Amino acid sequence: MYQYILAIHIIFIVCWFAGLFYIVRLFIYHTEAQEKPEPERTILSKQFEIMERRLWNIITVPSMYIVVACGIAMLILVPAWLHQEWLHIKLAFVVLLIIYHFMCENKIKQMRKGIFKWKSTQLRLWNELATLLLFVIVICAVVKDQVNWPYTITGLVVLVFLLMAGVKVYKYYRLKK
Repeated sequence: MYQYILAIHIIFIVCWFAGLFYIVRLFIYHTEAQEKPEPERTILSKQFEIMERRLWNIITVPSMYIVVACGIAMLILVPAWLHQEWLHIKLAFVVLLIIYHFMCENKIKQMRKGIFKWKSTQLRLWNELATLLLFVIVICAVVKDQVNWPYTITGLVVLVFLLMAGVKVYKYYRLKK
């Protein structure tokens, strides 16, 4: 039974992250559409709202709830894990991921009302936060108590630097065109 729940957990983690990664990409396109002249801006905005709603309600939100339900089921089956430090760290980052999820939901609501507070570059950086959370959560789940935290933190700092540099380089080449 445990192995089936774990498999479902992993499958829906992939679905949840796919939704989180793609929703922010849609936010970027939706935000950039605001710079277009009418009627293109309105047409694009309406289409992005449809895409965002469907992605969010059909894939992302249900996936999050299935991931959480499976995680709880696994803890019920193996309650001894609640005494392990790696799980506490993982769960802390899962809570941050859930907060990230609901902040994305708030962005959807704002954009539906025509409120675009963030520029596309800020949204690109926001998108990378989910990547960092994914790295930490997976490392904790796979390596467990054998995580070498100095190396892991150093690797994450390097990853942050590379992701931010990638966003900046992309912006440079995009503006150059």
